[in-house]
Amino acid sequence: MRFGYWLPVFGGWLRNVEDEGMQADWGYVKRLAQRSEQIGFDLSLIAELNLNDIKGQSAPSLDAWSTAAALMAVTERIEWMVAVRPTFHAPALLAKQAANIDRIGGAGRLSLNVVSSWWQDEAEKYGVQFEQHDRRYERTEEWLDVVDALWSRDGVDYEGAFYKIKQGVLQPKPLTQPRPTIYAGGESEAAKDLIARKCDAYVMHGDPPERIAPKIRDMQIRRDALGLPPMRFGVAAYVITRPTLEEAQAELQRITDVKHSALGYSNYQQWLAGTQLERRVSLEDYSVSNRGLQAGLVGSPQQVQDRIGEFAEVGVDLLLLQCSPQLEEMERFSECVIKHFGTMGVGG
Repeated sequence: MRFGYWLPVFGGWLRNVEDEGMQADWGYVKRLAQRSEQIGFDLSLIAELNLNDIKGQSAPSLDAWSTAAALMAVTERIEWMVAVRPTFHAPALLAKQAANIDRIGGAGRLSLNVVSSWWQDEAEKYGVQFEQHDRRYERTEEWLDVVDALWSRDGVDYEGAFYKIKQGVLQPKPLTQPRPTIYAGGESEAAKDLIARKCDAYVMHGDPPERIAPKIRDMQIRRDALGLPPMRFGVAAYVITRPTLEEAQAELQRITDVKHSALGYSNYQQWLAGTQLERRVSLEDYSVSNRGLQAGLVGSPQQVQDRIGEFAEVGVDLLLLQCSPQLEEMERFSECVIKHFGTMGVGG
C-alpha cells in the first residue's frame, strides 16, 4: 500500500470549521511537504481550483502548477500528482510545463490527475468556456492524445474537434518513460470508458471496501477487453486515528456538525449539479471533501490498520488521505499506521 495525502491548497478540508490551523500559503505547504517524506508518505495530490470551494470563493487558494514546481525543487523523494483540467490548459503548453517539472524532480516524481471541470461559477469568473458533462470528456480525450503524442515524439500533426497541432515539437521530453503516470477519476459511463482507454490509474471517491471492489473489477474487465496493462487503483479517504474508537467518534461528531451558513455550502448544489455520481452525497458527508468519510478510516490505530488491510485485499494500492490539522494528524497517522505497515506489511 502507498500512502498519499491531499496538499491543503485551500487551507483545510472542513467546510464547517473556519480555521483549521493550516494556512493556504507557501510556508505551510513547504513545511508539510518536506516533513511528509521524512515520515513515510509516498505521494501528494495537488488539487487545481482557482477559487476556494472549501472555505468560500473569497478565501485564498494556491495555484497547483506553480506550487508543484516549487515543491519539486525542495523535496527529494515524494511523488507529486498534480491535477489538471483540460478546459484551463492548452495541451501542448501543459505538456511542455509538465516535462520541465518532471526533469526538475527526476524520473518518477511527477504524475497528472486529469479532471473534467464541474464548477460553472469558476469557469465564468476566469473567462473559461464551461461545457456540459459528456462534452468535457470528449475534449479531455483529445487533450490526452495531444499531450501523449508530444511526450513521445516530435513532428506531431493533430486535428480534432477541439485542438489542432501542426508539426509540434517538445524538447526536452520528460525523464519519466514511457510517460508520467496519468491518474483520473469519475463515476459516469463516459468517464469510466475514457479512463479505461487512456489512463494508467483510477482514483475513486471515498467508499467502503465492499463498494470499491466491484468498481475495480469493472475497470479490470474494461482494460482486459482492450488488451491494455493492469491499472493502479487509489481511494480518497478522510482519516481520524485516536487511542480509542470513542475518541475518534467524538472528533467525527465535531467536524460533521453541519452549519448551513458555511462559506463552502453554496458550492454543494453546484457540485451535485455538475457531476454524475452513482449515489447522492449527504450534506454531512459533504462537510469534508471527496466523500472521504465513507471510506471508514475512523477509529483506533488497530481499527484503521484493519480497514486498510481490507482495501488492500480488494485491490487498492494507494490511499489519498485528508485530515485536519494536516501536519499534526499526519504525524499521528505515521506513528500509528505507516510504521506498522513498514514493519509488518499490509495484512501482517
